[in-house]
Amino acid sequence: MPKLLSPEAIEQFQRDGYYFPARVMSREEAFSYRRQLEDYERRNGGPLKSNYRHKVHLLFPWACELVKHPRILDAVEDLLGPDLICWTTNLFIKEPHNPHFVSMHQDSTYWGLDPADVATAWIALSDVPLESGPMKFAAGTHREQLPHKDTFHEHNLLSRGQEIEVDIPMDECTDVVLQAGEISLHHVRLAHGSGPNDSDDRRIGLAIRYVPPYVRQVKLRDSAMLVRGKDDYGHFDWEQEPADDADAAAIESHKAAMDRQVAVYYEGTDRTEMRE
Repeated sequence: MPKLLSPEAIEQFQRDGYYFPARVMSREEAFSYRRQLEDYERRNGGPLKSNYRHKVHLLFPWACELVKHPRILDAVEDLLGPDLICWTTNLFIKEPHNPHFVSMHQDSTYWGLDPADVATAWIALSDVPLESGPMKFAAGTHREQLPHKDTFHEHNLLSRGQEIEVDIPMDECTDVVLQAGEISLHHVRLAHGSGPNDSDDRRIGLAIRYVPPYVRQVKLRDSAMLVRGKDDYGHFDWEQEPADDADAAAIESHKAAMDRQVAVYYEGTDRTEMRE
């Protein structure tokens, strides 16, 4: 019996590679997480940069709370089963009237996770109307890995500015319009991207990447966090929860995890730090 998603929603995810929206919290609760993020930004000189937008659950207790949020985990459990690991988190922030975009890509291209039983829960911490540059999903593209090329475009929010080499018309994709407190769910091989934010507000989303314990990292010995159930495989070293916002212990733990993640994302390049 599914915990949060309907049988029709699960069938759609399996058929199309995505499902949305699923409400996992109230707008007020989502805005409370946004406030915690923006309070930290105000105290520390502005928007989070570079590595601080990745593995954010190792830096901030509010983000760690989100990766363990019961209703988010219920939705992911309906897709991946009762034992769940958070492999990473990525904070996607588009400032208002900003040229940043995300090219059409498949997450699986550089992640090194095998098998491809990986799901992303993208939680909206702001409203995501059409004018804010929501994600666009290309239905059915999760069935095969497509060729990509790196661009390292200055306005592309992806680590390598990677984009799919074959043409996927954006006007044929589904716009993932969300309200604060809703999530979208997508498969690791689903082709997706997003345009610039032309609205008057920030577009803020936290992408949480979940795997069952039998999934392994083939590029190196990686770290992750067990968030529900048990692990009978031992493919990952366990990460520690932060006690306070970016305190000394959290920064040290985060750096160790990010050293591994940068090595995974930038294999074959000389880069040592994530793009914004």
